[in-house]
Amino acid sequence: MKRIPFVLTAFWLMLTTGAAQQFDDVFEDRTLRLDYVFAGDNRSQNIYFEQAYVTPQWAGRKSRLTEMFLRGNGQISVKEPATGRLLYVHTFSTLFQEWQATEEATKVKKAFQASYNVPMPKQPVDITVTLTDFHDKVLAELTHTVDPADMLIRPIGDNGIPYRYIWKGGSLTDCIDLAIVAEGYTEAQMDKFYTDCQRVVDALFAHEPFTSLKQRFNVVGVACPSADSGPSIPHQQQWRRTVAGTHYDTFYSARYLMSESMHHIYDLLSGVPFEHIIVLVNSETYGGGGIYNQLTVSTSDHPTFKQVLVHEFGHGYAGLGDEYFYDDGYETMYPADTEPWEPNLTTLVDFDSKWADMLPEGTPVPTPPAKIPDFKNIKTEKERRLLNEATQKIGVFEGGGYQSKGVFRPSQECRMKINEVEDFCPVCTRAIRRITDFYTSH
Repeated sequence: MKRIPFVLTAFWLMLTTGAAQQFDDVFEDRTLRLDYVFAGDNRSQNIYFEQAYVTPQWAGRKSRLTEMFLRGNGQISVKEPATGRLLYVHTFSTLFQEWQATEEATKVKKAFQASYNVPMPKQPVDITVTLTDFHDKVLAELTHTVDPADMLIRPIGDNGIPYRYIWKGGSLTDCIDLAIVAEGYTEAQMDKFYTDCQRVVDALFAHEPFTSLKQRFNVVGVACPSADSGPSIPHQQQWRRTVAGTHYDTFYSARYLMSESMHHIYDLLSGVPFEHIIVLVNSETYGGGGIYNQLTVSTSDHPTFKQVLVHEFGHGYAGLGDEYFYDDGYETMYPADTEPWEPNLTTLVDFDSKWADMLPEGTPVPTPPAKIPDFKNIKTEKERRLLNEATQKIGVFEGGGYQSKGVFRPSQECRMKINEVEDFCPVCTRAIRRITDFYTSH
């Protein structure tokens, strides 16, 4: 099924950019929320700081504070003003950068919201936000000072929205904290929302590597009611009043379901410790999206709910790239002179940093595809088994990242390519394990 290309995925990168330090030396156990606006077109970009908030708890990592696991398409760093010493770094991708690859970005300037959480500093710090392009070149950068004593940092806390833990593997410090936000559920539909949250947990932890990583996650359902049921569907002239503002037809792609209301989504979560967000949309229609370290969106009731949810979470959580290809993108997202940051894609510029160590000896590069069952015409359980087995064979197969030429993926079929296979390939599996270790190992 055709969907807009997602600039959302990533490779194994572990770069230490500052001296080791203890969390309590420089940070409080509170969260500094920073709201920005990214604006521009395909030729020029600007970053604007809007507002700072403080919330009572910090749910993020307290070790490896100055390490970047994945490069992403942007970074936010916290530095000591006098020395420039790096105290904390966080990487991400954005809907804005994805939009820049569309034809619309050649015709109009637009603005997009972004919000990020960093630990609350004890002393004034310099915050730098950087956006990069597909060649990993800096497009825009903003540095501003935040003084924790600033009277205009707005304290926020419990907003009165009910929430309930669906699964708890441990403490905030030991686990990844995932918040599921209700979207398009009315007050009368909250029992359904919590039931759907359980389905999210069941789907997410049904297959490896998430099954064996379950104890490293906490999952909380945030029951924010909408005035109307279901999301907006512009191509049907249906605009609904919902808390997260999701709608189909994002970037004029009918099944791309996303929200541009990041500031308000963070408002909904002001009383909940979280690191990652799933917006669960009360809808039977296929749709969703995932943006690395920003947002995962999925509908609740389409027959492929489980497959789509896990695929999109692969984007939003682990930075995995789409492995399918159409060759109809307005702009090439993976240029031949740059190695993608996504862990499951390569242009062979720096293949040694990807899955070269997992490649069976003697495997040709590129790897010729083997004859496997056509996933569109599976008729027997044997054919399904053969298709799933093909997922576990590692090679360097041409075609991925929306391009049939010049971009390579690790297996013929994978959960990041088609919904018809059950499992992630070994390369994607390792990437998920590694990023989970990064967030939870002390």
